[in-house]
Amino acid sequence: MSYSSEMPEVPIHPHTVTAAEVVPGDLVALTPEAADRRQWCVVMHTLPESPETIRVTLRPPLGGVDHDEVLRREQEVVVAGRRLDEAAVPAVTSPRLDAVEFRDGDTVTRLRAVDPQGVEVTYRRRWGVWHLDLDSRTSGTVSDDDVRGWAADADRAGYVVRHHARPAHAPSATVPRRVVVTGLGALTPLGAGVDELWRGLLDGRHGIRELAGEEFAGLPVRVAGVVPVDPAALLPRAAARRMNRSAQFAVLAAREAWGDAGFAEGGTRESGIDPERVGVSLGAILGDASVLVGGDRRLREKGPRGVSPLTTPMTVPSQAASQVSLDLHITGEARTVTSACASGTEAIGEAIDRIRYGRVDVALAGGAEAVVTPAIMASFAAMRALSDLGTEDGVSPSRPFAKDRAGFVNGEGAGVLVLEAEEHARARGARIYCEAAGWGLSADAHHMAAPDPSGGGVALALRRALWDAGGHVVDVVHVNAHATATVEGDLAEAGALRTVLGEGPDGSVGAGVPVTALKGHLGHLQGAAGGVEAVAAVLTLHNGVVPPTVGCAELGEGIGLDVVTGAPRALPDGGDLVLSNSFGFGGHNAVLALRRV
Repeated sequence: MSYSSEMPEVPIHPHTVTAAEVVPGDLVALTPEAADRRQWCVVMHTLPESPETIRVTLRPPLGGVDHDEVLRREQEVVVAGRRLDEAAVPAVTSPRLDAVEFRDGDTVTRLRAVDPQGVEVTYRRRWGVWHLDLDSRTSGTVSDDDVRGWAADADRAGYVVRHHARPAHAPSATVPRRVVVTGLGALTPLGAGVDELWRGLLDGRHGIRELAGEEFAGLPVRVAGVVPVDPAALLPRAAARRMNRSAQFAVLAAREAWGDAGFAEGGTRESGIDPERVGVSLGAILGDASVLVGGDRRLREKGPRGVSPLTTPMTVPSQAASQVSLDLHITGEARTVTSACASGTEAIGEAIDRIRYGRVDVALAGGAEAVVTPAIMASFAAMRALSDLGTEDGVSPSRPFAKDRAGFVNGEGAGVLVLEAEEHARARGARIYCEAAGWGLSADAHHMAAPDPSGGGVALALRRALWDAGGHVVDVVHVNAHATATVEGDLAEAGALRTVLGEGPDGSVGAGVPVTALKGHLGHLQGAAGGVEAVAAVLTLHNGVVPPTVGCAELGEGIGLDVVTGAPRALPDGGDLVLSNSFGFGGHNAVLALRRV
């Protein structure tokens, strides 16, 4: 409890009087030096001690314990020039905290009670350390021993120290449910499956290749992150013919994630799960642009009869979500999110909320995209957004945050998470990778393609993800950056991360939080990027290892982040949140927050 707000504003006009002149209510400093240090006490009462001395009982003006001083009558003391109602000054003592077991979430308040204008200061315990501001890495921190020392010395030093244990949370039907990740699936330019993805990331390999097809001949850029296996060959022929390439990726990644979560092959019925309590939430920009292009070509070459009746259902971006729901017999919902390159991350965030608030118990969420087509490649090249670097030197042409970055590399693939209400997962004994703790959205409202150079929108999405996760800046141990290797995008994201994370206590840039960017390994998977990068972020948190950033030999000017390069790095212990960023054309910003369990 703070007592400073209960005290009247006391104008301090120091002047000297003799001890014999003080009366109850006077605000007294025993020496001029004490007055300079704003070390005052209220005279509670006086009592003659002898013909030459007087006993004065003093109490700090904002509350505390009494102590007596025996003063000579002619001894000079300093008074503040105004009397207080001594009955309004609380008598309080600070209990010792030697036997108290501190826990993260506890608070300690400290008030310098001898200063009439003293302000109560609050410290919160996080990661075994007491922080003055949980959202600043440069604010003051103290140890448990410091806090115990404050309490032990409080009465003598004129302070009031209070310990407040973290509140217990009673179960409530209105409290949102905790969401956890129980399964992972991916098809990427590094190969088919999560194991291929993770090994490639840790090994520092990239999956960017020269496009050999004749349809790409003559294009100014002919490198892309292409999945090295034919997804149709991994599916039954009849089923594959009814799916576009993006949907094939999505179904294969969803099957892997479903099995990884411990569910039975085949889907909800085989797993004994109510299909109405399961949902799908996938992000896509176009899905598979080649279907529409092929239909248009057949129309011109063969006329209306040459166009397949499957052209329309195989063209819509929602085909991936619908095919996953068909394949696994999921009837709860099949949602599609289209928000440019932020689509996959936003789709995961939407699924988190659907589970939190009881709409479904389980969701397959992520993104899928297959837009490595001549027209899309030509369009990106015309925007001067694509890297014109080749693969001849063995270095990835996609170089996030690097001094020699030259633009992004187009890519394809799919990444899917199985999200689940925690109580549902624990009831069936599922392995839990981590908590899907929160997410944040924002919009730049700046330009149809270019990012806001101030990074303000990105910073807002980062802060909202932290808030939604119930976290703070000091909790962040890693950031999986969007970092497409475009100059404008990389600088905007880096500036936003520095703004939100601040500097570390040692002055380290970006607060010393290790940052990695995966587009050097994979290229930019468009609407699937958020899904695949979320899979990698989950594995980073689960395994305690941060993959290196491929292609970044030297940081570009103005980045100012702790970018992990060269080799994997151990994840720091002092925190529990990983952020995964996705930003898209038109100013779409989405950030996912994952928590270690």
